[in-house]
Amino acid sequence: MKLNKSKTYLAALIVGSLIGISGNALAVRPTLKATDIVIPTPTEENSLATKRATTRLTQSHYRKFQLDDAFSQKIFARYLDFLDYSHNLFIQSDIDDMRTKYVNLLDDEFNEGKLDVAFSMYQLMTKRRYERYEYALSLLDKEPSLTGDDQIEIDRKKAAWPVTTEDANKLWEQRVKNDIIDLKLKDKKWSEIKKTLTKRYNLAIRRLTQTKLDDITQLFLNAFAREIDPHTSYLAPRTAKSFNESMNLSLEGIGATLQQEDDITVIKSLVAGAPADRSKKIKAGDKIIGVGQAKGEIEDVVGWRLEDVVDKIKGKKGSTVRLEIEPAKGGKTKIITLVRDKVRIEDSAAKLTVEKVNGENVAVIKIPTFYIGLTADVRKLLAQMNAKKATSLIIDLRENGGGALTEAVELSGLFIKDGPVVQVRDAYNRIRVHEDPDNAQVYSGPLLVMINRYSASASEIFSAAMQDYNRGIIIGQNTFGKGTVQQSRSLNFVYDLDQKPLGFIQYTIQKFYRINGGSTQLKGVAADIDFPAIIDAKENGEEKEDNALPWDKIPSATYSQVANARNAVALLKAKHEQRIAKDPEFIALAEDLKVRDERRERKFLSLNYDKRKAENDKDDARRLKALNERFAREGKKSLKDINDLPKDYEAPDFFLKEAEKMAVDLVKFEAENATETPKSEGQDNPEKTTTDVKAEKENAADKSTDDKPSDNK
Repeated sequence: MKLNKSKTYLAALIVGSLIGISGNALAVRPTLKATDIVIPTPTEENSLATKRATTRLTQSHYRKFQLDDAFSQKIFARYLDFLDYSHNLFIQSDIDDMRTKYVNLLDDEFNEGKLDVAFSMYQLMTKRRYERYEYALSLLDKEPSLTGDDQIEIDRKKAAWPVTTEDANKLWEQRVKNDIIDLKLKDKKWSEIKKTLTKRYNLAIRRLTQTKLDDITQLFLNAFAREIDPHTSYLAPRTAKSFNESMNLSLEGIGATLQQEDDITVIKSLVAGAPADRSKKIKAGDKIIGVGQAKGEIEDVVGWRLEDVVDKIKGKKGSTVRLEIEPAKGGKTKIITLVRDKVRIEDSAAKLTVEKVNGENVAVIKIPTFYIGLTADVRKLLAQMNAKKATSLIIDLRENGGGALTEAVELSGLFIKDGPVVQVRDAYNRIRVHEDPDNAQVYSGPLLVMINRYSASASEIFSAAMQDYNRGIIIGQNTFGKGTVQQSRSLNFVYDLDQKPLGFIQYTIQKFYRINGGSTQLKGVAADIDFPAIIDAKENGEEKEDNALPWDKIPSATYSQVANARNAVALLKAKHEQRIAKDPEFIALAEDLKVRDERRERKFLSLNYDKRKAENDKDDARRLKALNERFAREGKKSLKDINDLPKDYEAPDFFLKEAEKMAVDLVKFEAENATETPKSEGQDNPEKTTTDVKAEKENAADKSTDDKPSDNK
């Protein structure tokens, strides 16, 4: 069973950007005619996949629901959003007409394996997309004025659809101006801009001719699946193959998980130790707008299909790929050169470092993922740490999206003697308690656990256990909040002797609960001591999903707190806040976060070039100032221009440096304070029986339940 918080390879296969309406004789016209775009007809395989996926979801999903007219209306709305992510293709009369015809039919279509409605709606979307691109091309006839007070709405996901074609045209005029400004900020001249956008828009039209049957089937089924919960999905055969490669880490490439948002390819997560991660120049949320090989031009991939972008990036070990990256926070694009490598699970292995901090040896074990064999590796690292006379330990789970549930349980067991670690409840309200498989506590010293918004699933299980046992202090940022387990099943049956591949369905089957009874779902794990929220919690996390499973609570398991670690929280927090108030790195970060938060509330972006350039220049100046102040502290030569920053520059991890200082504070606190008797927990229900909780001691060899997300975040 796999728990996947990633929406990787989800069907956002709608590849589009700027599109337009036909008009009079134009200097810039599409290279293809509308009649060149032909939507294929669904096959028996598409119908069978739809029928089997529907049966699996309605019978086996954790969330019980009725596939009726009411649910059909929700699927209809989600499918519309999939087709028109920014609500700028269809006009209101299109929506009204489709709603009248189709809104109550989808439940019947799914049960019968029909795709008539799905393909009809997709065909209308294609028609409108062609018209919008055609109009966008017409606007390139002459350079527009970028000196007015025009604005573009930044996020139109919840905006009303344009009422008329003229309203849609206005939206696309804004989109085209925004594209022009983005290129102009890269010092492109109008002739270059016109050439680039003409090619981009025509390429997007050409992509419409490459629509495959599985694309539409996958999109439609995912409108259904994602309406049940955010981690349920259908993967068409080609997508399933790519997904399995990424999950098995068997591909040669750069080690990045990608997803599509509207017409842009976005980096969802990085594989620890792989080329993209090692570069330190790419982060989750960054956009890939161009791809090139070792030589030749970088191709504009805005509007490309996700699979085609992936194929362009993948390649043989040792070969070079160049990516044009638009930072997640905005600003100028940059070219990143990476050497492809074999992406191996070993790159994600736990690693130990020991630093001398204020006279104390502080150990840090970085755990990028909960891979099979993690606990055995950490056991060895703890022995090495002991040999190096470390007096405290930091478990770093930042960006750790999860992994094997058995490893989360066994790893927790290294820090407690015995007892429950996590509870799991299935769709039939059967509760199972996963317990520490042995009674040996390998490490009992001062412990800190670092988390952030991208720590999820197995990371949350471990962090919650350390918190509930009062075994360690949790520091950082509230975790993601993914407390569900997914199972992946092929839609092909064993007796399908000559049946072509139908794809996979991945669906939620269980929820996790802390030993104190509270779910990790939605709420995640709150830090005992907060660090600045470098990952925007208002943009990331399970709670941002509109149909995430709710938080709830079950009876607590019976356990006793094994330590009094959090007695030190008040002191550590005070010292931490005093330090970061004076730390130049945290001061500069606070300024960056203030700008980010102010811009998050901004709903519109100026289409005045001078204003946009001034803002970009201000951002560059702020970053240059912070870098030069850092270089001065490090005794390095200052930069004259932000573009002079060396490509291999790696910023210091000042979050970890601060955590190491906190570890020293904890060592001193525990040395100065006598141990108190730990408090017993789970005694509020002394009559608890196996009817309430089926407490089964987990066998160390039981590997049946995996929590292996690459999502959600």
